[in-house]
Amino acid sequence: MPSSANFPIQTMQGIPIETAQPDPHALDMSNLEQLARATRIKGQPMAIFRAVHDVAASAIGFSLFTIMSYDAQNQEVERVYTNMPNVYPVGGRKKKHGTPWAKQILLDLKPFRAETAQGIREAFDDHTVMTGMGLGSILNIPIAYDGVCIGTMNLTHRERWYTTRHEELGLLIGSFLAPALITRHTLSTGSLTPL
Repeated sequence: MPSSANFPIQTMQGIPIETAQPDPHALDMSNLEQLARATRIKGQPMAIFRAVHDVAASAIGFSLFTIMSYDAQNQEVERVYTNMPNVYPVGGRKKKHGTPWAKQILLDLKPFRAETAQGIREAFDDHTVMTGMGLGSILNIPIAYDGVCIGTMNLTHRERWYTTRHEELGLLIGSFLAPALITRHTLSTGSLTPL
């Protein structure tokens, strides 16, 4: 996949990360097979993160793509994957306590979609960075297991890109992130107990 002139190839943990070219198509069986294979191979969590990145690029489309792990105890999210590490680096944290976004995504487990730059401004403190890059719509997908949010998959693109159908596709694709985010949570807390 060639890189976009606006978003050059970057690297994260030594792996080239390309931004997605907007060419979405219907999700098909080969995409699901790609995700299933990625969960079985060594090199986790990057193998599944990269596979989800690739499938989301082709089935949904985005310019900016991140995966966040959710720390319920501290009510914050931490970036664990990004296709733009120079702008949104891994390890970046955001407090989400008491926001309408947090209630919808982290508690109610419902996708959040803003279709315009104004919608992004109303929901995110870092809206200036996003809109400054020409991004005007966002789709946040809660990643949940056993009724608990464990993270989010976040896609940002030009205005009016995302639809209800993209929410449905995002929930399906994002569900493949659950094992990696559960493992990350277990390792970071030093506990083998369920969430």
